[in-house]
Amino acid sequence: FFQAEDGIRALVRSRGLGDVYKRQELHCITNFSFLRGASFPEELVERAKRLGYEAIAITDECSVSGVVRAHTAAKESGIKLIIGSEFLLSDGCQIVLLATNKVGYGQLCHLITCSRRYAEKGDYFVDKSMIEENLLADCIVLWVPDLVKTDGLLLNEASWLKCQFGGRLWIAVELFMRGDDRLRLRRLEKLGLNLKIPLCAAGGVYMHDVGRRILQDTVTAIRMAKKVDELGFDAESNGQRYLRSREKLGKLFPIKLMQATLHINEKCRFSLDELTYEYPKELVPPGYTAHGWLRELTQIGICQRWPQGISQKVLKIVEHELQLIKVLSYEHYFLTVYDIVLFLSLIHISEPTRPY
Repeated sequence: FFQAEDGIRALVRSRGLGDVYKRQELHCITNFSFLRGASFPEELVERAKRLGYEAIAITDECSVSGVVRAHTAAKESGIKLIIGSEFLLSDGCQIVLLATNKVGYGQLCHLITCSRRYAEKGDYFVDKSMIEENLLADCIVLWVPDLVKTDGLLLNEASWLKCQFGGRLWIAVELFMRGDDRLRLRRLEKLGLNLKIPLCAAGGVYMHDVGRRILQDTVTAIRMAKKVDELGFDAESNGQRYLRSREKLGKLFPIKLMQATLHINEKCRFSLDELTYEYPKELVPPGYTAHGWLRELTQIGICQRWPQGISQKVLKIVEHELQLIKVLSYEHYFLTVYDIVLFLSLIHISEPTRPY
């Protein structure tokens, strides 16, 4: 099997099909996954750049807390950042969601909010019904099967996931050189073949460099409330959960699985640069622009403040302020403040002090 793969790779290289070896890491957690990850987001991004990766996904557990740091590092490094999150469902099903666009990012954040809301602080809860209700239509789903489970349980999980996500579902194959890689790969291939679910390569990364293995074991010991030398099977069996070179991964994964990461990367086009402040539409009544409504409210306020008439000097200052607000597109901010102050007056609370 592996000799045949080497032959195929040599043929691909000879024909100049280097795109097969372009690498996208689709499953990384950082130290924002508390007591699990052992590297900062920017460390992962910077190492990915050094290793020649085209893209890297930051997928902390039920969180997008680390993506701002990763985004900043990715812009400086010139590498693409994919934003996602990892979830462990109440029945033990593990999935990774990747946002394909701005709508998908909103769907992902909404699920995180709901999952955190129904659990104690620092924890989260998500089950199949929550996944079904949240309609994650603009997210790609990577399923990370737990091969300790029986084939029957895995088939049930796969069937449910395929029913929910259809062509947006991949099986994430994560190989860690534990001696059972060939058996693991073939079992997952059989599962994908039976249910017509494609497979992709993923790293299941916990640290940017193998040198963080000691720290990773230490945070695991803290999480498990054990001594490091008492971790046993709770610790990783080796140090392979780091960001590995493309050459090393090329020897582990079949070409088709590497190609699948290219396809997924092309679908994930969202960037944090797309986000802007978005105020509620109901701040502006139908038939008005934001500036027109702010000007009308200002005129009403002028009549209330100066019932005998406003001086030309003050009117000039007000007009200057309105024009400046228009140039800076700050109308919604002032309409929001007005809405808050109006609500406070209705419930008989004094107007808050304006912060400077």
